[in-house]
Amino acid sequence: MRALLTTIGVTAVGTVVQLVLTLTMAYPLSKRYLPGRALALNLVIFTLVFTGGMIPTYLVVRNLGLLDSYWALILPLAVNPFYLVIVKSFFQELPEALEEAARIDGCNELGVFRRIVLPLSKPVIATFSLFYATAIWNDYMSPLLYLNDPHKWTLQLLLRQLTAPNADAENLLNVQPSLLFPQQGLKFAVIVLATVPILLVYPFLQKHFAKGVLIGSVKE
Repeated sequence: MRALLTTIGVTAVGTVVQLVLTLTMAYPLSKRYLPGRALALNLVIFTLVFTGGMIPTYLVVRNLGLLDSYWALILPLAVNPFYLVIVKSFFQELPEALEEAARIDGCNELGVFRRIVLPLSKPVIATFSLFYATAIWNDYMSPLLYLNDPHKWTLQLLLRQLTAPNADAENLLNVQPSLLFPQQGLKFAVIVLATVPILLVYPFLQKHFAKGVLIGSVKE
């Protein structure tokens, strides 16, 4: 249960952080009049082709003092550049007349973003909330690299340890041996716990998801 609650907490916080950073970065980059826009976009696209790699990323996380911290599972993957480009394209398709009308009514840029842009962006927000949450929930490598304390393990890391050859499920789960739980039964129970919660999110986002997946598609 500790691993399950940890995974739920990291997924919830990580999804909010990633969405906020993606939306607040994509919106200004969608404005052609933004100074330095071309340079910023080129830097974003550059990261789609070249990445720092596992070892440099680990060194950055260690030097920032994030080892054995849940933030190490969130901040290194805080912005997905591919999703950022898609969201930017979505913002560019929004009618500029609506934003201009809001500015005439006295809204500043933050007010336009909060009152006009975000309400019109429910499909993209729902879609990428699901994408981000699924990626964080299923993330195995980050906890393996950055979490040394077994009490901070996420569900995916615990599941990997349970399904390893000769794994002692009772000791890993702190189950009393006298209860005589079948080893395979414990493993299957953890697999269900690792799968079902993220599946339950889909029905709540379904009405926006169908429209959101078509973002960036060719329209006639």
